[in-house]
Amino acid sequence: MDRRALQAALAEARIPGGYYRIEGVHEPVPTPPDFLFVRRGGNGVWETGAFERGTYEVVARHPDEATACSHLLSLLV
Repeated sequence: MDRRALQAALAEARIPGGYYRIEGVHEPVPTPPDFLFVRRGGNGVWETGAFERGTYEVVARHPDEATACSHLLSLLV
C-alpha cells in the first residue's frame, strides 16, 4: 500500500480528514490541533506518529512506505 491507496482506504472507511496527515497526499488546512501522521523520516525510513499540542511524536519507524501506511491504517480503522 502506498500513500494514495492509504488515502483511498481511509476515505472508504469514512475516517474524517482531520484525524490524519499523509505527507504529500493529504495535508489538512488549517492544521488540526491533533492528528496521526505518516511521513518520510531521515535516512530513508518512514515514520508514523501523533501530532499533539504543537509537537510531532514519532511512534514507530518503518523500512518502507508500504509498512508505514499499513501501520497508520491499523491505528485509524
